[in-house]
Amino acid sequence: MRLRFFREVPKFDFFRFQWATLGLSGVLVVLSLVAWGVIGLNFGIDFRGGTTIRTQSEQAVDVGAYRDALTPLELGDVSIAEVFDPTFTEDQHVAMIRIQAQDGQESVSQQTVAKIEAALQQVDETISFPLVESVGPKVSGELIWTAVLAVGASLAAILFYIWLRFEWQFSVGAVAALAHDVILTIGIFSVLQIRFDLATIAALLTIIGYSINDTVVIFDRLRENLIKFKSTPLRDLMNLTANETLSRTLMTSGTTLLALIAMLILGGDVIRGFIFAITWGVVVGTYSSVYVAKNIVLMLGVKRDWSKPDSNQGNQFANVDA
Repeated sequence: MRLRFFREVPKFDFFRFQWATLGLSGVLVVLSLVAWGVIGLNFGIDFRGGTTIRTQSEQAVDVGAYRDALTPLELGDVSIAEVFDPTFTEDQHVAMIRIQAQDGQESVSQQTVAKIEAALQQVDETISFPLVESVGPKVSGELIWTAVLAVGASLAAILFYIWLRFEWQFSVGAVAALAHDVILTIGIFSVLQIRFDLATIAALLTIIGYSINDTVVIFDRLRENLIKFKSTPLRDLMNLTANETLSRTLMTSGTTLLALIAMLILGGDVIRGFIFAITWGVVVGTYSSVYVAKNIVLMLGVKRDWSKPDSNQGNQFANVDA
């Protein structure tokens, strides 16, 4: 017994407002780029430079109490996370505190480190700083460039894969949808000024992987229908494909969002930016799979004279429950 959202294949017309949805995506992409250029991103310590302090104490780490103790010092962006390791003894409690570079300085000064230690000793008198490390602007700049290369390389690899797996029109549509998802995610981070760090880059790569998975499933069903219904108009075939895979899309995105929303609410400040990026990416990725990727394929057109002895040959998603 298979779970379905619909007892029969629905008959929604996903392309009724084809130009309106594609135009909306274009406007949102432009606004995101404008926000990125005008407002800028709220870079975290990874990209702005700063100081990492490793603390150790005999008492359990209380992240909230640590943060309250450091707030009066007005240090700017401060990230606090407890470190877990099976090799730690019962009375060994470790935390990592990351503090952004202060104005005019590459790292936090020794005087500021002393103030931080004094403030935290008000919470836990056994606390000590066994390690203090600084990340300068040069390293931060290298991290930004590496992050850009990582996202760009993933898009290029997907473009090549889809080109080989399907046709060049499919690869253009898929990469356009992925670029749409990444740019809109960066845009919302710029508008809301959510901290943008290496965890966000990891979220962007996760979004790319999640979105292309949904797009490939839809494209594979579309290719199957193109072989099966050789004379049916492309627009009608795309509508049929979107409706056939709609149950699968809703179940996958819905169950993923349930877990993400729970983590977004209960996960705490440390992972909130990462989870928000993935949550936003799941929503826009589901939208772009139909209203961006397939719209572009519809505009470009596809080859209709495919000849295969078996319509299921090479079709790894032919039996996906939709």
